[in-house]
Amino acid sequence: MQRRTQIILGIDAGTTSVKTVAFTLDGSIVGVARSTVHITRGPRGEAEVDMERVWQAAAFTISAVVDQLGELSGDVVAIGLTGQGDGAWLVGDDGRPLRPAALWLDGRASGVVETWSADGRGAAVAGATGSPLFPGALPVLVEALGADGSLDRDRGVHQLNCKDWLRFRLTGERATDPSEASRTYLDTATLEYSGELLAQLAQEEVAAWLAPVMSPASVAGRLTRHVADVVGLSAGIPVAVGLVDTAAAGVGIGAVADGDGYAILGTTGFVGVNHPSRDHVRSDQSIVLATGRGRQVLESLAPMTGTPNLDWVRECLGRGAEDWADVERDAAAVPPGSGGVLYLPYGSPSGERAPFSDGAASAAWLGMSVTTSSAELLRSVYEGLAFALTECLDVLRLDGVLAICGGGSDSDLFCRVLADVSGRTVERQDAPEVGARGAATLAGVAAGVFGDLTSGVAALAPTTTRFAPRAERAELYRRAFSTFIATRDALRPSWPELRVLRGLVPDPVAERPELTPSHH
Repeated sequence: MQRRTQIILGIDAGTTSVKTVAFTLDGSIVGVARSTVHITRGPRGEAEVDMERVWQAAAFTISAVVDQLGELSGDVVAIGLTGQGDGAWLVGDDGRPLRPAALWLDGRASGVVETWSADGRGAAVAGATGSPLFPGALPVLVEALGADGSLDRDRGVHQLNCKDWLRFRLTGERATDPSEASRTYLDTATLEYSGELLAQLAQEEVAAWLAPVMSPASVAGRLTRHVADVVGLSAGIPVAVGLVDTAAAGVGIGAVADGDGYAILGTTGFVGVNHPSRDHVRSDQSIVLATGRGRQVLESLAPMTGTPNLDWVRECLGRGAEDWADVERDAAAVPPGSGGVLYLPYGSPSGERAPFSDGAASAAWLGMSVTTSSAELLRSVYEGLAFALTECLDVLRLDGVLAICGGGSDSDLFCRVLADVSGRTVERQDAPEVGARGAATLAGVAAGVFGDLTSGVAALAPTTTRFAPRAERAELYRRAFSTFIATRDALRPSWPELRVLRGLVPDPVAERPELTPSHH
């Protein structure tokens, strides 16, 4: 009798889409399904999503993957989850959403951040969590939502982060993990929720909202009969606790030991390194996440300098309809240094948050002349993104081989430029879905499929490609990087006024050139 294939599902609930990925126990991907999720934005910086729609997207993708597995004769033995972090995902005692989820990129609480930064509450948050204030974090959103009347803090309320909400729907059990709790009220030194912080913020009642903190590689619950019937699986499948997406990517890429680090280039950037404890954190601009592996923490910088810069320049150059391979071929043909052009990749409308914080940060090209080509402009964006990530690598003192993932890492050109700029060997996995792979790895450990995390990581690891720095380019890029930092810092005092100019409303009547008589 033929043995049935064992399958682990990894569910990755991002900001704009939910994916379910099916892995065999050797790490092969045998099924993938994706469903988009619509974000609603408001005039005060609101960014919200319908929590039921997120659940429906997850259920749809699970069902779709189960259908894909029909020919495989496979059995799903565990389910893992990861997803976007921060935000306010609030449900009532009946398990139903109290309101749409306010997301990590929600900006309505910017005023709260300013107030707390001035009156000491921001220092209290940093003292407990190890991380600076951020408008999309739960404590400031609680304050903002309560002030605008969209949340009754005296009602029965439960906070469930994105992945925790999906797991609740799968199992009926409330739980979270140390990485998610680190962005709420967890003291990342003691690994306990901080009653002192809740009192300092006058949010003592929120303690009752918070889910129990469990090990990421433990079973939080089992698939209910009702959901199993809906998605086409068997009831009772163990569902793991999991980690927030950035931390799950570390597991998926194999960076789990102290000293291991990695980078992500996606919609935003990310550079992280594991430390034995919070005592080893190196920057006060870092986000600090407890990993659930003893007292280990993941120190990370999450710059806003991501792939939207590349999408934008392609559109501006009139090449939006062309295949990326063709566009990139032209950029790769340009010699290193982009003809002396530097690009400051601060194109996010929200400014920059790491390794410095400046809400007025703006993108710019420098060093251009009438001889500058469009290909040089394009290549300079790749180099600008590499400069920005290298600055974060240097702040975190992350040396050795650099593991990288995210959509931007699919580009061979970017990986080569990052290796040359940073002076580090860059290693990229040859298979996609790093976050879902990390979630599946944790689920395999939780279900007893793998003996421990190390063996789970090894079992599911795909092959990799390495990009070594080229010595002949080191001096050029050293000088270019130094000039990048110097010119960026010289322009920073002008950024606020540039933001003001950007917001000024122009005269609605189009300007017309004056006609002057010609003389012959």
